[in-house]
Amino acid sequence: MLPSKSLLTTSRGRVRAIHVSRAGQKLGLALVVFLSAGTANAQTVVSQKRGLDPIREYIAAGWDSLTRSLTECKTIVDPKLAAASVLYIPAEFEVPAAVQQLQNQCNVQAQPLPKVIHNLGEADPGKIDPAGLLYLPSKYVVPGGRFNEMYGWDSYFIIRGLVRDNRIDLAQGMVENFFFEIEHYGAVLNANRTYYLTRSQPPFLTSMILAVYDAQKAAGHEDRKWLEKAYEYAERDYSLWTREPHLAGSTGLSRYYDFGNGPAPESLKDETGHLSQVAAYFLAQPGGGRGYLVPTKEAERPQTPLGPVFGLQVCETTTTMARSDCASAGSVALSADYYKGDRAMRESGYDISFRFGPFGAATHHYAPVCLNSLLYKTEEDLALMSDVLGRKKEAADWRKRAGERKERIQTYLWDAKRGLYFDYDFEKQLQSSYEYVTTFLPLWAGLATPEQARDIMKNLAVFEKPGGLVMSPHESGGQWDYPYAWAPNQLLADEGIRRYGFKEEADRTSYEFLSTVAENFRRDGTIREKYNAVTRSSETQVTAGYHMNIVGFGWTNGVFLALLNELPQASVARLADEQNAASGSATQ
Repeated sequence: MLPSKSLLTTSRGRVRAIHVSRAGQKLGLALVVFLSAGTANAQTVVSQKRGLDPIREYIAAGWDSLTRSLTECKTIVDPKLAAASVLYIPAEFEVPAAVQQLQNQCNVQAQPLPKVIHNLGEADPGKIDPAGLLYLPSKYVVPGGRFNEMYGWDSYFIIRGLVRDNRIDLAQGMVENFFFEIEHYGAVLNANRTYYLTRSQPPFLTSMILAVYDAQKAAGHEDRKWLEKAYEYAERDYSLWTREPHLAGSTGLSRYYDFGNGPAPESLKDETGHLSQVAAYFLAQPGGGRGYLVPTKEAERPQTPLGPVFGLQVCETTTTMARSDCASAGSVALSADYYKGDRAMRESGYDISFRFGPFGAATHHYAPVCLNSLLYKTEEDLALMSDVLGRKKEAADWRKRAGERKERIQTYLWDAKRGLYFDYDFEKQLQSSYEYVTTFLPLWAGLATPEQARDIMKNLAVFEKPGGLVMSPHESGGQWDYPYAWAPNQLLADEGIRRYGFKEEADRTSYEFLSTVAENFRRDGTIREKYNAVTRSSETQVTAGYHMNIVGFGWTNGVFLALLNELPQASVARLADEQNAASGSATQ
């Protein structure tokens, strides 16, 4: 659990309060509650439609409203940072005509990057001032709200929805953008902003490629030449995760790792008070970290810290906190290792959860279930693509790699007694005990044995709640823990469960999530980033890090369509009937 508003410890009947300050100002740890607010107009539209038509129409319209193009001024703006609008193009790239036109129409500066980039981490975002958007040649769909750029793993779930809605050209353009990122920015990026030039996101590229290729093939337009090009880029993407520094010690597995140092820019600009909250937590629980607090002296401040310095005050007070007498107790900064872990957590996409220790600060010390399951699938996907392209030897090599990774996953990440997969702390050589919904990813990837799948399903109740599958049973205050359900993991888990023959459970958990999304859509006419799986609402009370619940929302839209397609028709009809009944009662 996170610390409350004041961090208190008792000492001989008196109360000692530790206040954490930054730049000489006391900072409280406030509980932030975001209440989703609908509009009367949206509700009116919903009440006039029938069944699932309103939500389908919302999603279909959303593909257009969430699409960005470099012919539109709004694409360049970054709502997360208060900086001038700058569009950066690769150093070796000629300024496209569309960008020249954009400069004239939108008062936007177009600048070349300071150097040619071959690999992730070669460019220092701190030397690119101001931060700005990175050029991409094709249109793309953004998640929604403040997220005004194309994201790495979000895009897979968006693409699943696009191909389901027969928007194959738009989906293919997004995959082509990732090829462009690999070619000119060194990797599939967290997103196409300069401050993301040091990290990637969970590797779904081969899954995206095959989703588009299969959709083209089903439409009678199989394009093997495109698949051959895609294969070459997928190989390059894969290599990022299988060489240092993305290797998890001597395990033969991989880890998340960000090449940057110090605070992630968005944690300073977009998550007010987060770092002071982290410092306060480790002050209150000194045994809860790995030496993440570094004492600093006034004279050392310019040289020592990578990030903010937090002043400490020790106060003797009454138990009612009516008055306080405080004295300075020095200052601390968060360590370089903390910032490495925080950045790696952001590359994982699960920001913030306590899965990799408090605030995810030890992420880079773990071989994660999610990443290694995705890399196993990547290896199997590359084998499949090799088969299609007639590269038999390469197919055999990929399957050999997949077999080796599977063996290591079973050795390090499977707990036979618990019947679940867990992340592995390769630094401490210790398996985690933190139950997490990523335990279903080995099912989705197809690497679990039937016996392991049965054991995992015996633990389904750990995650299943009225509104779908909760991320974990641990209430940390982070948005990627209890009580929240997220569309991407709902889809991965449900498809994994279905793959191993547990159709009834897959149908039930899919329905729980779909009906939660639909019920909240009836209330306010929006689809959200995440949902409370316990209360079946879109109201959130996140207290650690980023706390909003954004409207849009790209991956929820895509997952809704994908899950709906896999439901039996009787369940789809039931969901539609619930919509009709609720709409009817709302108009009476």
